[in-house]
Amino acid sequence: MDLNYSDADNAFRMEVRDWLQANLDDDLRFKVFNHRRMQKEEILRWHKKLASNGWSTVAWPVEYGGTGWNATQRHVWDDECASAGTPMVLPFGVAMVAPVIMKFGNQAQKDHYLPRIAAGTDWWCQGYSEPGSGSDLASLKTKAERVTQADGDYYVVNGQKTWTTLGQHANMMFCLVRTEQTERRQEGISFLLMDMTTPGITVRPIITLDEDHEVNEVFFDNVKVPAANLVGEEGKGWTYAKYLLGHERTGIAAVGRSKRELVFLKRLAAEQTKNGRPLLDDPLFAAKVATLEIELMALEMTVLRVVSQEGAKKGPGPEASMLKIKGTEIQQSLSELMLEAAGPLAMPFDQSLLEGGDETTDDSLVGMDVAPLAPHYFNYRKTSIYGGSNEIQKNIISQMILGI
Repeated sequence: MDLNYSDADNAFRMEVRDWLQANLDDDLRFKVFNHRRMQKEEILRWHKKLASNGWSTVAWPVEYGGTGWNATQRHVWDDECASAGTPMVLPFGVAMVAPVIMKFGNQAQKDHYLPRIAAGTDWWCQGYSEPGSGSDLASLKTKAERVTQADGDYYVVNGQKTWTTLGQHANMMFCLVRTEQTERRQEGISFLLMDMTTPGITVRPIITLDEDHEVNEVFFDNVKVPAANLVGEEGKGWTYAKYLLGHERTGIAAVGRSKRELVFLKRLAAEQTKNGRPLLDDPLFAAKVATLEIELMALEMTVLRVVSQEGAKKGPGPEASMLKIKGTEIQQSLSELMLEAAGPLAMPFDQSLLEGGDETTDDSLVGMDVAPLAPHYFNYRKTSIYGGSNEIQKNIISQMILGI
């Protein structure tokens, strides 16, 4: 297993770096580096710019419009995007539902949805969690009953989903529904593609502790979904959901973003003072930063090991759970140390500042430039929960890797 980058890998890195430098708009870079909230238009603007260069779907196979890059190139791409400060390409379409459609969908579904996902035409959201069915997803109760009517076959869906990220913007949802009551809860679950403009769908906002409208409740009241929108076989949705979650958990590790945030943390700590000297020179705080940096380096080596395995045609397995646990723990620790370094300066909570820019022209990280750190900290409390809570990931590791 060779974890070193080849000359070709390094040349590819420079190609990516030069393209990002030439094409990333300054206003988007500013927002990412300074923890400002991205608007729908800004996210789509970046997605469409990537799509125009064929780089919105870097992990897709060539036959579906992907780049054909190997696992190492995709890792380099993620690393350079994080370092440059690009907005995140929303994973729900590109990295989550698309691989399921590619593997389990029929040709008509592939022909219709994949080009729209690549172009950013459809904005997808995920209909998994329900009240009382989050980490225990197999207990979901949203029901879909198949009926035949004069205008065709439909599923009539009734129930509720919750924590639906950015569902207020979505025109499509991939949704787990119960099509049959079975003794084994993982059976009888199906995977539907739903048009969010269908009558009977209601989206209600959930305002979180950081005062952001990021997640939602979604209600289904006799929603008619064409039977043609069933992915794969009826009752096999649990298999498709596990396949999807393997891809999601690998991405949650977000090593590149954590490396960028570590640079921000060090810069912030160098500018803040304690007892008349930079906070980064304080032995106790410096030890915390050093410990975190070591953990991040170890995580990156683990990611490279997984990348090496993927290069050998091995898809994400239970090791994705290890990346998810450690990656989210590091993300939370970074947000905690930022808040500690900012101290009282992180107390202001200005919505207009979080959602827009400001007139600051110097490179200092004082005053209102650190104001977003408190909501950033609150927002990152969720990372150890979504994609399957870290407690559940530990169970997966125990069973699938340790054999306990």
